[in-house]
Amino acid sequence: MIPQDVSAEIGVFGGSGFYSLLTDAREFAIDTPYGAPSERVTLGEVAGRRVAFLPRHGRFHQYPPHAINYRANLWAMKELGVSRIIAPGACGSLQPDIEPGCFVVCDQFVDRTAGREQTFYNGPLAIHVSAAEPYCPDLRRLVTEKARELGIPVRPEGTAVIIQGPRFSTKAESIWFTRMGWSVVNMTGYPEVTLARELELCYVNIALVTDWNAGVHAEAEVKPVTADEVHRVFAENNQRLRNLLFALIPAIPEERDCLCSAALHEAVISPIETPL
Repeated sequence: MIPQDVSAEIGVFGGSGFYSLLTDAREFAIDTPYGAPSERVTLGEVAGRRVAFLPRHGRFHQYPPHAINYRANLWAMKELGVSRIIAPGACGSLQPDIEPGCFVVCDQFVDRTAGREQTFYNGPLAIHVSAAEPYCPDLRRLVTEKARELGIPVRPEGTAVIIQGPRFSTKAESIWFTRMGWSVVNMTGYPEVTLARELELCYVNIALVTDWNAGVHAEAEVKPVTADEVHRVFAENNQRLRNLLFALIPAIPEERDCLCSAALHEAVISPIETPL
């Protein structure tokens, strides 16, 4: 049970390295109608703002992407009063000009997953939220602005293709993704983003590029990445992300006037009477 005086306004999904950023941190186990979240939720402060943190893979990275309880994770954030979700995640680049170390603030996604629980609305009401602009435009703009101020290589838009995992793409799949013009590939971006929309939460994805995906080598003169290089870029990305979150969180306005906050207003299909 969550104490009545416990709440947060901003939620962060990410790796365990975020724990060290929070001050006055406390952990809470939260029950949801969809089962347990990936981990106990940690509440604390960043620059005076109340933040809830949840590692989507679990504290020990025990949940692979296809086994994450995305619905429970999002519901737990909503229960705490969160209205904004910041969702960083490692990814592979699909384009030669999107180099490792770059941050891509996605504006579109392509879903290539299968079998994941992807909605809170399984009836009796029919709910069809719009996914035309799936990521919060206000948060995307703010993330891009703060990244540029910090000198972080950033793309203000891009399409993420979300694959099922846990395997990586074949070379043929990667070449296909690249030729379609998509920007990055990862395994956790869906259905997280649309579940947030169904709860009328603002959601921004920050794709942290660690390497070039397999098929990019066939499309251009790109040096194949090594495991050591991936680890190096991953560590550098984590430090850049910490700096970005410290700059971003205090700059987020308290009031919302974006499309996310009213996502359900025109999403409900009224029941239709059936002729006898």
